[in-house]
Amino acid sequence: MVLLLLWARVFAFLSGAPDYGDGQLDTRRYGEQYASKGEDADLALLPEQIPFYRDLAAVAVQAGVCVDIFAVTDEYTDLASLKFLSIESGGSLFLYANADDSTLPQDIYRLLSRPYAFGCVLRLRTSPDFEPGHSYGHFFPDPQYENVQHIICCDSFATYAYDFDFTHADGFSRHTEPAVVQIAFQYSVIEPVEVASGNGPQSYPRFCLKRRLRIRTLQYRPANNINEIYDSVDQEAVLHILVHKVILVSLENGVREGRNSVHDWLAILITRYNDALRSDPRTPESHIDIDFSQCPHLQMIPQFVFGLLRSPLLRLHEEGIHPDYRIYLQCLFSSLEPSSLAKAIYPLLISYSSPNKQAFPRHTLSRAALTMSESPIFLLDAFTNLVVYYSSTADPSLPFPPPHDCLLRTMINALKQDRCITPKLAIVHGGQDDSSLFENYLIEEQDVDGSGYASGNGFISFREDIRNEVAEILKEESGS
Repeated sequence: MVLLLLWARVFAFLSGAPDYGDGQLDTRRYGEQYASKGEDADLALLPEQIPFYRDLAAVAVQAGVCVDIFAVTDEYTDLASLKFLSIESGGSLFLYANADDSTLPQDIYRLLSRPYAFGCVLRLRTSPDFEPGHSYGHFFPDPQYENVQHIICCDSFATYAYDFDFTHADGFSRHTEPAVVQIAFQYSVIEPVEVASGNGPQSYPRFCLKRRLRIRTLQYRPANNINEIYDSVDQEAVLHILVHKVILVSLENGVREGRNSVHDWLAILITRYNDALRSDPRTPESHIDIDFSQCPHLQMIPQFVFGLLRSPLLRLHEEGIHPDYRIYLQCLFSSLEPSSLAKAIYPLLISYSSPNKQAFPRHTLSRAALTMSESPIFLLDAFTNLVVYYSSTADPSLPFPPPHDCLLRTMINALKQDRCITPKLAIVHGGQDDSSLFENYLIEEQDVDGSGYASGNGFISFREDIRNEVAEILKEESGS
């Protein structure tokens, strides 16, 4: 391990698990022994092995030190134990399979070049009818005060999430004022100060530490009925909280339980939505809407949940998901803001009729979308990866790769600049190059049970499964 101290940040570079001293980690726990003993490997490998690094994180927080971990290895390193040192001190966890084609240099440059706030304290308060429930993010909870988090270092990409609980069973009282959320954020920044020299008008830069406090008070009118909630929901924010909760369930009860919980959550959400639809006498009793056709703000939720179930975050150990990679995804996904997380879960597929003309802003992730579209070029944004795909039927006169001054390249450059990490770019010509990198993202062609490619109806089968589960719940609730 090599340490580089910079202000209040420590960069820790790993090529394998620490193997000496108090923080020594036993990598022998990773292997086939779980299968032979009948144990759940996912449940066994997700918890920390020793409390050393969690305790060290508490020391780092007290000392005002943020730790970023860069693991460059394809061997088991037990990031489940090491992660606390970074996430609880406000740092990040990076994982690279090797140094040859990694984005390690670019990621370090991004970390060092963007502005930061230090010594941050975040506090959340609410009006009496509700209160904060769980809080999610890379911070250290205050040991004395509730709803107070300490963040040693953060930037504009740092994201924190809360869910809320009613303080009593009646919810918001009938005569309640607007629901109020107040966020107080105290932090320090380093700013340049021009100081005149004693030899003339010339000046030289100096820096000073400034302590600031920002307070934001937000008011929200409680919804009068469920339809108002459906009309105002933000589906990316819903996905954001759902992913946080699924990660928490997976850490406590295993990945299988996490998969089951998100599947059941979707079925219950669709059931309650159909309950609301049936309050309208014009809706047939036998009709079940699983596509949220009457609620545009929720129409991507089934795809998001399907993508989440297909994600390595919730794939099982026996399907070849490395435990360190799962931990890396947990740390990455728990730090992303909602729109970025949505791309990581269900990538955005955009078509172009030429490198200088966009055709359609979003396609489903299926081969049918490719064949139905007459566009020859596609840009897939999976957050950590950008893939430009030229179809095998693309006109040979189209420039390949796309020119550096075209609209498509401008879009790619803008996406790269707007990331907390450096996405990898791949340009693939169908029929000439190996297209598997692009086709693997067509997740609607794949089953969610891990059996791989089915008959091209993975998402269709998933929808029917959800429909049957919703129908069963509605039947039981109606007593018929």
